[in-house]
Amino acid sequence: MTIQSTMPTLRAATCAVLLGLAAGCAAGAAPQDAAPAAPRLGGLPAAAQLGVLNRVTWGASTSTWRAARQEGIDRYLEGQLHPGPDDGLPPSIAAQIAGFSIVQRPMDELVMDLERQRKAYSALPPDDAGAKVAQQAYQDQINRAAREAATRSLLRDVYSRNQLKEQMTWFWMNHFNVFQNKHNIRAMIGDYEERAIRPNALGKFRDLVRATVFHPAMLRYLDNEQNAGGRINENYARELMELHTLGVNGGYAQQDVQELARVLTGLGVNLGTKEPKLRRELQGQYVRRGVFEFNPARHDYGDKVLLGQPIRGEGLAEVDAAIDRLCASPATAHHIGRKLALYFTGADPSPRLENALAAAFQRSDGDIAQVLATLFAAPEFRQSLGQAFRDPVHYVVGSVRMAYDEKPILSVEPMMAWLTRLGEPLYGRLTPDGYPLDASAWQSPGQMTTRFEIARIIGTSGAGLFRAPGGQAPESPGFPQLANPLYDEALRTTLGPATRKALDAALSPQEWNIFLLASPEWMNR
Repeated sequence: MTIQSTMPTLRAATCAVLLGLAAGCAAGAAPQDAAPAAPRLGGLPAAAQLGVLNRVTWGASTSTWRAARQEGIDRYLEGQLHPGPDDGLPPSIAAQIAGFSIVQRPMDELVMDLERQRKAYSALPPDDAGAKVAQQAYQDQINRAAREAATRSLLRDVYSRNQLKEQMTWFWMNHFNVFQNKHNIRAMIGDYEERAIRPNALGKFRDLVRATVFHPAMLRYLDNEQNAGGRINENYARELMELHTLGVNGGYAQQDVQELARVLTGLGVNLGTKEPKLRRELQGQYVRRGVFEFNPARHDYGDKVLLGQPIRGEGLAEVDAAIDRLCASPATAHHIGRKLALYFTGADPSPRLENALAAAFQRSDGDIAQVLATLFAAPEFRQSLGQAFRDPVHYVVGSVRMAYDEKPILSVEPMMAWLTRLGEPLYGRLTPDGYPLDASAWQSPGQMTTRFEIARIIGTSGAGLFRAPGGQAPESPGFPQLANPLYDEALRTTLGPATRKALDAALSPQEWNIFLLASPEWMNR
């Protein structure tokens, strides 16, 4: 049967899906303010355990389901909270990542080489033919670095054994957002994700904050390289308090923003090979690590008062003192706990849950895995299973995982294109607040129409995922088999009568796939 012959039925189903989606999103259970301690998750029925997997992974697949059933959901969850170093990537995927230029070449070397290229063509007349060729070569190379970073991220999301780590990497990349198209951040974004965010995604929050503070991508994005004694730039200081740590209602004042900006003076980026000329008494204070630079000649050495407590003016050590103070604040514990709860339950937490998460944060000195363990043990978490709306990244990655499981894809270009169409491309958020986590941002009719089109593409063919660069496809994957053991053992029981009726009426396996991936239940996790 042709795709065209199924379209009238698909259009009718689409209308039903839209109506079901509106009803399903409104029917979420409200968290309770007080509840007894949650039992271990191993006692949950299969459908609820599937819901847990859909939260701690990018989306359950047949292989993930089997692994969790074999290990037991509690042991599986413990392994996700404390993952080993082996990501368990398929050999062909690991080899693909290993071949990327951003893996084979240090960021500092790449960035400095690109800067030399930029200066060389910028020195030529604008109408010079050689300048145009050199500029295009520069753009190609910097775009390649960003494309490789996004490809690596998506491949890990689809295939990594450590699914929670990859989810938390995305979460923190969004929390500590940088926009790749500002300046030359495209050449830095892969290193920012790989060295600042990912190693700390389940570790201590303070280590995560510190890694972002000292990374040139963040310093460049929020203009701290323009921040100097006597010429304060408050951009980064404000976002570090408002977005990254204390939260908008975190109890700080404009004076604290100014004082933190003074602490951050001198932290910047040096893309050249020369160090600044410094007075003898400042030379011992100078720090250069790759393209990161602390220039003491640009630092305000006066004493500061941050959040009511003094910070002695002594140079770079002030930064660590400020980070310690921000991360130890109860406001930070509440802000981070609240945001994690919103991400993993799809709703603002009750006061009881927020307080429990903040207490876990403070008790563990900001141990992210321990805060998540508290969240996963909460009754509000269990009550929310299947009711958190999938944002575009969760929809796209979850659908590909469900459709093709461990089968290695050859290109993530279609996934990147879908995310762009859905308004959530990797590293594409212009403002520092990151993409919204609430469902209302992603439920417009236009968004749903695009999702139904993506469901059709994934459900009926390889969607270009199996076409290698250059257009060659060594094998035809055919259409995915979504009526699989995962569906029979657990997923079917989570579907409402309308969706089951639509699936039973499907005229072909391809149409069945489309109806499942376009169903209101599939829009949630």
